[in-house]
Amino acid sequence: MKRTMRHVLILGGLLLAACIVTAPVAQAKDIKVGAAINLTGPASTWGQYHAKGQQDYFRYVNEVKGGVKGNRIDMITVDTAYKPAEAVAAVRKFAMQDRVDMIATWSAGEGIQAKPLLQEYKIPAINYSTAWEILQPPVDYMYLPFGNYRLDCAVVMEYVAAVHKGPGAPKVGLLTYNNPYGKSIHEPSREYAKAMNIEIVSVEEFPPQTVDLTTELLRLKQKGAQYVFIQMLPSAIISTLKSSDRIGYSPMFIGTWTSTDPDFFKNGQGLIRDRIKMQFCGGLPSDKGKGMKVMEELWKRYKTVDSFDTAYWEGVVVGMIMERAFIRAQEKYGQITPENINKAMETFRNEDFGGLVPNVTYTRDDHGASFSGRIVQIHENGTFTPLTNFFTPGKEKIKILKVK
Repeated sequence: MKRTMRHVLILGGLLLAACIVTAPVAQAKDIKVGAAINLTGPASTWGQYHAKGQQDYFRYVNEVKGGVKGNRIDMITVDTAYKPAEAVAAVRKFAMQDRVDMIATWSAGEGIQAKPLLQEYKIPAINYSTAWEILQPPVDYMYLPFGNYRLDCAVVMEYVAAVHKGPGAPKVGLLTYNNPYGKSIHEPSREYAKAMNIEIVSVEEFPPQTVDLTTELLRLKQKGAQYVFIQMLPSAIISTLKSSDRIGYSPMFIGTWTSTDPDFFKNGQGLIRDRIKMQFCGGLPSDKGKGMKVMEELWKRYKTVDSFDTAYWEGVVVGMIMERAFIRAQEKYGQITPENINKAMETFRNEDFGGLVPNVTYTRDDHGASFSGRIVQIHENGTFTPLTNFFTPGKEKIKILKVK
């Protein structure tokens, strides 16, 4: 009896060991990210460096951090050529063919047109353009990485009000593309200007292909615009500076955070002359934040850029936010899926990214990330100097910094 019992116990132990050996092990899976980005159309330098920044950060996560909880990130990039129809086709491909977990969309028009499809397939997406119209209700599944263009308008108008000297109200002109991206600052600029006793004297729009802006600048000059708020991409800003020199017009030019890219500094030599400022809601090397150390590590490791660049910066920021969303989905719900990622993002409360971008908060009804910014000086050598503190318009007071 004892011998029989011993045999039973031994057999049971062997069977248990076999079960342990042959039991299925949870396998790490690739996290698929679709990126519908303009790589060859107008303003493609921005798109190219967005893609490079996001790709470099995912590569860093895979190679240095061992992925997200052991899961590697696979980024599938499609060129939209700055065409909304191409972006919609790319999103459909990502959803139906690639079965991605998350998507990055690019321009204002592309994000707006892709939004219904993203909501249909229930795949969360971060849009590179921060057009506020993208988050018009319903906001489901659409996210911005930081403050929208309403923020740019509020910060710029508060800055103009703070630095204006002389009699009368400040006179501001708007100079923008005639597409959704350019028009995104029209309505909020008028709204904030009225609240701050600033006069909008003219709104000049032009097609993105325009290379000579003399006519538009002459109208602004004739209207007496002392400040020109611009919403255009870097190549058009170069054209603006050339045209302003041609007619002897020297207002204060202030742009949104999309004002520079690597080509801007190459093509703007002798033109920039420290006469452009912009709203920028990101960290700078001079801030010496933890997030900037990660950026510098990427520069050294992958050599895509060798100094700070705003387009590359945004690509890294979008990558960081996505990584955090994947981590939270795994931690909270045990699996990284589109629906879990979306639920996890809506629990973000003051998520800290080392100062590389203002702390991010998403709720069920607000996917705007943050509403904090500052004005910086753009220098011809490719560097930036903060001119104000970071502040939340309407809640915190702007402070003009002394520049050394």
